Amino acid sequence: MARSFYLINSRISRLLLTIATFLVLVAVSGWLWWRQSLPLLAGTIDTGALSTPAVIQRDARGIAMISSKDRASSAFALGFLHAQERFFQMDLLRRNAAGELSELFGAPALKADKTVRPHQFRKRAERNIAVMPAPQRKLLDSYVQGVNFGLQQLGAKPWEYVLLNQKPRPWSAADSLLTVFSMYMTLQSTEGRFERRDTALAELLPEDLYAFFFPAGGSWDAPLMGGAKATVTIPETSISTLLTDTDTLAYQTMGSDDRVNGSNNWVVGGALTGHGGATLANDMHLGLSVPNIWYRAGWNIPGTNRHIRGATLPGGPTMVVGSNGAVAWGFTNTGGDWSDLVALELNEAGTKYKTPEGWRHFTVEQETILVKNAGDEIVEVRKTLWGPVIGKNHRGIPLAYRWVAHDIAGANMNLLRIESATTALQALALGPELGIPHQNFVVGDRDGNIGWTVAGAMPRRVGFDGSRTQSWANGNAYWDGYLSAKERPQLYNPASHRIWSANARMVSGDWLKIMGDQGYALGARQQQIRDKLLDQSQFDERALLAIQLDNRAVFLECWQLLLLGLLKDRMGYSEVYRQVQNWGGRASTDSVGYRIVRNFRLQFMALSTAPILTYMRQFQPHFTFGPLKRQFEYPIWTLAQREPQHLLNPDFESWTTLKLAALDRVLEKMETDGQPLKQQTWGTQNTAAIVHPLVRAIPALGWFSSMPADPLPGDTHMPRVQSPNHGASERMVVSPGREHDGIFHMATGQSAHPLSPFFANGHRDWVEGNPSPLKEQTVRYQLTLK
Repeated sequence: MARSFYLINSRISRLLLTIATFLVLVAVSGWLWWRQSLPLLAGTIDTGALSTPAVIQRDARGIAMISSKDRASSAFALGFLHAQERFFQMDLLRRNAAGELSELFGAPALKADKTVRPHQFRKRAERNIAVMPAPQRKLLDSYVQGVNFGLQQLGAKPWEYVLLNQKPRPWSAADSLLTVFSMYMTLQSTEGRFERRDTALAELLPEDLYAFFFPAGGSWDAPLMGGAKATVTIPETSISTLLTDTDTLAYQTMGSDDRVNGSNNWVVGGALTGHGGATLANDMHLGLSVPNIWYRAGWNIPGTNRHIRGATLPGGPTMVVGSNGAVAWGFTNTGGDWSDLVALELNEAGTKYKTPEGWRHFTVEQETILVKNAGDEIVEVRKTLWGPVIGKNHRGIPLAYRWVAHDIAGANMNLLRIESATTALQALALGPELGIPHQNFVVGDRDGNIGWTVAGAMPRRVGFDGSRTQSWANGNAYWDGYLSAKERPQLYNPASHRIWSANARMVSGDWLKIMGDQGYALGARQQQIRDKLLDQSQFDERALLAIQLDNRAVFLECWQLLLLGLLKDRMGYSEVYRQVQNWGGRASTDSVGYRIVRNFRLQFMALSTAPILTYMRQFQPHFTFGPLKRQFEYPIWTLAQREPQHLLNPDFESWTTLKLAALDRVLEKMETDGQPLKQQTWGTQNTAAIVHPLVRAIPALGWFSSMPADPLPGDTHMPRVQSPNHGASERMVVSPGREHDGIFHMATGQSAHPLSPFFANGHRDWVEGNPSPLKEQTVRYQLTLK
């Protein structure tokens, strides 16, 4: 019996050993296979495509510097790098704009594709490529060659395609323009949401209530040209006139009203620097994921002794922001109005629409969406002479969309021309020619000159200002091409030697009429930057980095005082009072009081504006405020201070009751975490959640493809913009010609491959704000493309 027991145990042991060995072999095989998709870092490759070699050098962080005597060869090398490190990301960008995500992900992406297809961006990209200047087309074609060669040189297809059971599709020139259109979709609305909602509010609300709750600006404004707007006036109309006795009030959860896809950017002139050159700072605020949207690279500029360095967008051969050794430049989203909704007048049958030349049939085209593991979907696109039909307004009237992105001027490769600019004025002159989503274009040169203008084509509106949706059928309202450089706003070498922008209003008067308004950020962040710049008389790179990292809660100081007044000597709130009193005045990770104050304000906003929301949902059941709430600070602060009884939400008997309810909702949410109040810091709410896009569908991927869950300082309404998955995608400080002193932060790392040595290199400096270098450091790897 003992022998039988021994034999059984022996067999079990051998079986377990066999299973363990098998699992180890599977793991090792998987690891070895996975490594095959890592990028090539060193050696020599014969491309069979280049007449002039290109040498790629990388430092320990994977920052690439390309050297070649031929610019087309360096474009090929950049395409090679992008494909080897970031091809799946590039694929998502082009598919996002083309409405082709369903081919990769199946039915879950179908709704998004159907929304995009009316814009026919793939056809527009092919049209724009066909008229591209020959030198740019040659450079782009070389980049495309490099992308496809780089993809072929991987030992295995990128790991994401294995999980999706898909094969990567080769890159094309049109795909590079689709990445530009994808940025349009990120930074501007594909359906005129701001204008549609604002027009509905202006038509449906009593005039004085509309003017009060939706002002164009106020005391927080900090434009470059002009001053702040007038303060709001309390309306006479009672809020109760919007509601009936049977209405149940609707409440919208309020995220921060300054969470915008935008950026901070400023530049100081040579009079304020020790070396006499301009110094520029730029941090672009976007969604944060793995990998980062940007890829750090540089290359020599043939025929000069200069190099260009900064952030590229995988998918195209241009430097998005950076320095070319003579000029540095950066971007922030403008918030201006670059599109119009056209209310269509239809015949009785609804088959024709009225134009200045008479009735016209719609042009109808069919778009075929390929859906993984399902049948094709057909989308019918109705087109007018002004643009595609993209929906209906609150009165059921069909709307056509006139958008700069639809025109040839909307997307091109003219940003390539920034490489040859050697002065700030030369750079500014490129503004009207840049085919990108409209940006505040801020520049500085090595001689100390600085300037600002708008990058992107600006429509010349005739007969209307673009602020409201209207019919264009009578011919009195239309676009008459685009504005020339002389007709556009520009600022060069201001007397203050300082220029700043942060997605808020930049101009006033006639210039503002030209730029329009599609949801400017509240000016608080921009004002805090301006004031910090005006407080100092000398700047170096670290001084500008300190402004980028400024997390002082200047904007919320008045709300902190208001909350203290509400809680003073109030029974049951002694610990809350203590935390608010000792909040530290910053969005620091260890502050409980900051978290309470900022969330109290948002809850107060939700409760006090609920009657407006309820009223609007009678006309549009899914109405939300969206970007219209970016200026809510002015009415809600007035309500909090003045407490007008006729504007009180009828669910509450007094303003004190409403304020306490707002606070209690904040505290209840904090209590659900199961920790005592003193541990409910801002950092516990503002914890990094920077993950790969596939983690949303396959959460198990998070353990190896995500960044650490760090508590993050900063918030909206301050220079250090930060939320768990949104914020500074990069931070750059540079003086052109002095790149060795430049600073660059980037969330995540250079590579999308978790086994790459560059997967997270540099991320810690981004989290902690350490002044890591812009310029590439000691060469670790060298790859020659022959």
